[in-house]
Amino acid sequence: MATVFKACDEDNKGYLSREDFKVAVVMLFGYKPSKIEAESVMSSINQNTNGILLGDFLHAVRRKKENQLPWSKIRRIFTALDRHYHGFLTLEDFKNAFQQVAPKLPARVILEVFREVDQDSDGHVSFRDFEYAMNYRQSEAEVA
Repeated sequence: MATVFKACDEDNKGYLSREDFKVAVVMLFGYKPSKIEAESVMSSINQNTNGILLGDFLHAVRRKKENQLPWSKIRRIFTALDRHYHGFLTLEDFKNAFQQVAPKLPARVILEVFREVDQDSDGHVSFRDFEYAMNYRQSEAEVA
């Protein structure tokens, strides 16, 4: 993680700017953080600097890694929800899952969740969409 910090610290200034931080997250986690996530991390650090120092960066990254579900667990959840073994989840799969865990949840909320997770709006939630939602959307929900 310190190696990523050093690689993203343009001009060896000793801290990561907001843009440097976003690049570091891409390198470590494989996705570009949202403005909300970046702002949450940046606002939680010492305001006497122009960016995030190494110690603060390491703390934030460790906390994020601890909050992520392991890939294998996400895969097992996805497979359990994919009752017809299509390799993707449909709105019907979502309805069935929510019926089991939250039977009184309004249908419109289930539809909203499905649309949010279906990133390319093709009517199917791929494993990649599902994994992204499970690991990366939770950090935005924690901020809100």
